[in-house]
Amino acid sequence: MGCCEKDKELSTGGPIIVGAGPSGIAVAACLKEQGIPSLVLERSDCIASLWRYKTYDRLKLHLPKKFCELPLFGYPKHFPKYPSKKQFVSYMEAYAKHFEINPKFNQSVVTAHFNSQNGLWTVETQDSVYESRWLVVATGENAEPVVPEIQGVDKFEGVVRHTSEYKSGCDFKGQRVLVVGCGNSGMEVSLDLCRYNASPFMVVRNSVHVLPREMFGVTTFGIAMALLKLLPLRVVDSLILFMANLTIGNTDKLGLRRPKTGPLELKNATGKTPVLDTGALSLIRSGNIKVVEQGVREITRNGAKFMDGQEIAFDSIVLATGYKSNVPFWLKGSDFFTDDGMPKTPFPNGWKGEKGLYTVGFTRRGLLGTSCDALKIANEVTCQWRSVNGDSKHEFSLS
Repeated sequence: MGCCEKDKELSTGGPIIVGAGPSGIAVAACLKEQGIPSLVLERSDCIASLWRYKTYDRLKLHLPKKFCELPLFGYPKHFPKYPSKKQFVSYMEAYAKHFEINPKFNQSVVTAHFNSQNGLWTVETQDSVYESRWLVVATGENAEPVVPEIQGVDKFEGVVRHTSEYKSGCDFKGQRVLVVGCGNSGMEVSLDLCRYNASPFMVVRNSVHVLPREMFGVTTFGIAMALLKLLPLRVVDSLILFMANLTIGNTDKLGLRRPKTGPLELKNATGKTPVLDTGALSLIRSGNIKVVEQGVREITRNGAKFMDGQEIAFDSIVLATGYKSNVPFWLKGSDFFTDDGMPKTPFPNGWKGEKGLYTVGFTRRGLLGTSCDALKIANEVTCQWRSVNGDSKHEFSLS
């Protein structure tokens, strides 16, 4: 083999899983429990790299841990209801160790395609080529930061940082900071900035549902899940909003206009997650976090001009503008995904493509969706594996 050729090898016989975040590790674990090997390829040098490297220090799970477990292995009992970033990463490490999952790190997938001649998926990284009957896309919805093009941003003399690079408000002590985005990250970053005596100005261009994380001592998510077993979705939305108004008041008065569509219906239709308040609302009321209801028209040398003509000076800018899928950049020859890198088939049927293609972590339903799809994938691959190799084991269920 010439020095410029890449090593070519079959996977361990089982699926190739692209991504060693929660989604990829969950599928590998479910397969391992059935005695089926897999090959996990990860572009970074560790599991859960997004959590480890691309999140801010004060991050905690927004939902209680019981709704954020991966299949077959729960959190330690001593963990709090809302585990911290550090605790979640330690859980992921313990999960991988428990199931003896050993990804190939520093393997950035350049391209993957189905080879109709041999009926296998060919996955090419920067230095190797792998083949398997099954390909599991587990790179998720949040693979790459979304950095909007804002006129004049290259002229700004201060720091411009996406939340994927933001660690702590310690770097912004005493500064006036423009926070672009009002989702969970924008709210959390604004709250964190206040704790370091910074003055955040949060841009709120669109309507947003802000809900209390807990209502009357019970988690809002838990209430919603319980009600959905008994009532139609729109009725549940109405009840949730009624209770939210009782506990946190009318957010419209704070410049946080609610969408006309209810929070759960909107989540199902668009994937837009409601903001769960962890303290930012009280700081908005006190004026420590200032809400800017106009979009940014232009960034200037020392600040920003807004759509209403107002101009404000800022020391720094934080872009809380979210993330996107990177699947279209490397998965070729498949029409299973949209141009935005999301499955065309909506949840709960978006986990399965054709010719041995599967996807996990694209449900817009967090770790609950990940667990659901991981179990489905493992069950189906197990059936196919047994039909060829014999042997039998139980199927996983969601109950």
